[in-house]
Amino acid sequence: MLAIKLAIKNILGAGLRTFLNIAVLSFAFVVIIWHNGVIDGWNRQARRDTIEWEIGQGQLWLPGYDPLDYLSYQDAHAPLTEVINGLVAQEQLAPILLTQASIFPQGRMQGAVLKGIPPQQSLLKIPTALLEGQDGEAPALIGKRMAESINMKTGDKLLIRWRDKNGAFDALEATIVGVFNCNVPTIDGGQIWLPLEQLRTMLAMPGEATMLVAGKEYTGGDMAPWEFKGQSFLLSDLDMIIQSKKGGGAVIYGLLFIIALLAIFDTQVLSIFRRQKEIGTYIALGMTRWQVVGIFTVEGTVYSILAILLGALYGTPLLLYLSKVGWAMPSGSTDMGISIAERIYPVYGAGLIGFTVVLVVLAATVVSFLPARKIARLNPTDALKGKIQ
Repeated sequence: MLAIKLAIKNILGAGLRTFLNIAVLSFAFVVIIWHNGVIDGWNRQARRDTIEWEIGQGQLWLPGYDPLDYLSYQDAHAPLTEVINGLVAQEQLAPILLTQASIFPQGRMQGAVLKGIPPQQSLLKIPTALLEGQDGEAPALIGKRMAESINMKTGDKLLIRWRDKNGAFDALEATIVGVFNCNVPTIDGGQIWLPLEQLRTMLAMPGEATMLVAGKEYTGGDMAPWEFKGQSFLLSDLDMIIQSKKGGGAVIYGLLFIIALLAIFDTQVLSIFRRQKEIGTYIALGMTRWQVVGIFTVEGTVYSILAILLGALYGTPLLLYLSKVGWAMPSGSTDMGISIAERIYPVYGAGLIGFTVVLVVLAATVVSFLPARKIARLNPTDALKGKIQ
């Protein structure tokens, strides 16, 4: 308690220097929480959107299928077994058929991927119900990004050319029956959604599919040759991006944190230099050298605690406000090829706040202890004379 009382007295006596140190350290404290909160919020939104719009509870792939290799689509298809068809009827699985195609918006040729999906499916949030009840027309569903890239809207006609499994080319004019807005680019950019049975007829692949999306009720089982890919596998690319963003942000707020700690370090060095006689008096009165070291070390800890309190004073309303209104992303961010919402809502978990508090306190304590170690080696007589070497 004596060390704490002396530390608080010395800190309050430093005046403006104390306030500046606390202000800079509190700013670093708030920035660390804010940045990691934004990344965690983005991660949570991106994972939720990807699960709801694209991967469900997992996917079943055929051997050789690679979603990034369009050439693999030609051979990555197989007829569904009775067991799989039964699970589809129970809405445990949703089959999807893929193929490459060429489209001709306003007379221009552009590559695209045709995806056939059951209009009545409910496992994914894609509004496939719009594909039902279009008698006499070939309905097509596209995303907002795709609609902007080909300059088309609901009701427009789009010429599509494809090649069936026998290598024969064919074409038809599809009608855009809906444009959906989604944050997941892999089901939007360059994608055209058609009724599954229609695409099967177009490709001469009756009863076949390229992948199966699993719902919450799916329990697994032997589906050979289909291979189950869980959420951890399908979200691994997103996890890598999130980690790289956290690493990049750590450099920025790490520099700010170092500046704040350097200010505390310099303050402690200056304090030891100016308070030589005080240190000698403590030792002459019976305090051990390490007890005196503890006084200066506790001062650094008090700095960090005051910085946390100050940061909580102005940071709490600010961070709560940002968590409600969100952080608007630049307009070009939707073209980055990754799942990212137009507005990110930060998430500040107890673990994040607790880790940041411990980090600030430990770092401030360590940088205060380093210059204070010199006290343990001084001669009390020299200290009383103000001659610390």
